[in-house]
Amino acid sequence: MNFKKMISVLLLFCFSFGAGSLAASVKEQRSGPAAPAAASADGNWGLSFQTEGKPPTANATADELMQYNASYAQMTDEKVLYLTFDAGYENGNTPAILDALKKHQVPAAFFVVGNYLETSPDLVKRMISEGHIVANHTYHHPDMSKIASKEDFQKELTSLEEKFQEISGQAMPKYYRPPQGKYSVENLQMAKDLGYHTFFWSLAYVDWYQDRQPSKEEAFKKLLGRIHPGAIVLLHSTSSTNAAILDELLTSWEEMGYTFRSIDALAAP
Repeated sequence: MNFKKMISVLLLFCFSFGAGSLAASVKEQRSGPAAPAAASADGNWGLSFQTEGKPPTANATADELMQYNASYAQMTDEKVLYLTFDAGYENGNTPAILDALKKHQVPAAFFVVGNYLETSPDLVKRMISEGHIVANHTYHHPDMSKIASKEDFQKELTSLEEKFQEISGQAMPKYYRPPQGKYSVENLQMAKDLGYHTFFWSLAYVDWYQDRQPSKEEAFKKLLGRIHPGAIVLLHSTSSTNAAILDELLTSWEEMGYTFRSIDALAAP
């Protein structure tokens, strides 16, 4: 890939990650009660936080998502967390994130795209060797809710699987996160038919703007104030704030009584 093409790819991923996350963030910021939402409500994944220490209200309930082998949180009173990262490209922050995870012996899942596998195979190998899951965020990071063909939907997932196998010599885990949090019931069924477990999230914050990274105080306000038992936490590995605070953040969660598990536990039959 020549330099100009690589820059174009990175700009495309930055825009698509930010656009999708912004839509979810707007929904997350609602202060009033959320209207009941069924799994048939297509569009952006959205959250409404109403009770401190409890999972937010989402576009679909845990029971509705379960029909499609999908999760956004574990409904439990046990203080357990599931840490996930979306990785659209590499900008130098992942090594520090991996260092913090290793220090605390915390398993994480990295949802990667084709660009990440192409440009950062050594980091992918490090993730695997240190016990993390490398999972499917599609090859090109499109709006999958607009893909009606099962063949085209499958190609976005299997192309990434093949590249991962080429790099790692292993089969990719059948875990999928919809790009930009955009989904449809048809997508969820397609993923299920392909043997995938779909993972949304129950806690995230605005961490993707490279020129407007949140302060430590802003990050902690959201990530400590809205944490809850059974949370699937979404962070972006491109965030310099996340790289800087993760060690202290993990310590803070541990001091609050939380432990960490792999998303394998949520996908188990």
